[in-house]
Amino acid sequence: MEQEFPVTIAPADVHDLDPDKLVILDVRWTLGDPLGREKYLMGHLPAAVFVDMESDLAAPASPEAGRHPLPSFEDFQATARRWGINDGDTVVVYDNSGSMAAARAWWLLREFGHADTRILDGGLMAWVLEDFSIEKEDVTLPAGDVTLHPMDPSAVVGIDGAGTWPENGVLLDARATERYRGEVEPIDPRAGHIPGAISAPTTENVDEDGQFLSAEALRERFSALGVEPGTPVAVYCGSGVTAAHEVAALKLAGFDAVLYPGSFSQWSNDASRDVATGA
Repeated sequence: MEQEFPVTIAPADVHDLDPDKLVILDVRWTLGDPLGREKYLMGHLPAAVFVDMESDLAAPASPEAGRHPLPSFEDFQATARRWGINDGDTVVVYDNSGSMAAARAWWLLREFGHADTRILDGGLMAWVLEDFSIEKEDVTLPAGDVTLHPMDPSAVVGIDGAGTWPENGVLLDARATERYRGEVEPIDPRAGHIPGAISAPTTENVDEDGQFLSAEALRERFSALGVEPGTPVAVYCGSGVTAAHEVAALKLAGFDAVLYPGSFSQWSNDASRDVATGA
């Protein structure tokens, strides 16, 4: 049986890890903000490698596949080795936006076979509040030799499966409530949500400091949305990024969930798919 590793790690606990078997990834990205690398160079965790959402954590965007399609196994393994990851390493991922972007790297690494990947709970802010040091240099590690494996198809659901998911399970929409209701849509061609989906914004997975709520609080949250032991759960967002954060929160709560990578960016570009609005 594969060893279970924690989903998150506290800043203080990072210092207890073997530095020779540790890779730290800085995933500085938010929707509409192209300055991730610039912010990384203004200050990051010591030895942290910058991760680019668009080129490292996604394949090229298209209306047919969505804004952040999953990278291929071959491309992602090459990327993980370029980051300096070796077999047996512990990988810690973080950002400065409540782990909303870092969770995408967490999810990809775990689903491609690197189980010992953890989210720095609270991200850069939590690190700085502990008065731990930061650096400003651009870090490049020696190439690693990590051996990943193709993703299990059961970890994801496609556009057809997402459409029928609410018939037998719970489909969670991790975007902001106003986007779910169709009141605003800043980037995708149609506003609203997949019919039958339940609004479950990722922002409600964390507290005001960007740290995940307790397992008990998350369990209560998702139970109120209809998630119970044995319930098939799928999650989507705008483009499959913050939905990974919801998968992590569900994992903390004791629930397994699959990801719809194409998410609403794919769904809304397909004119044959209905879009619902309102609560």
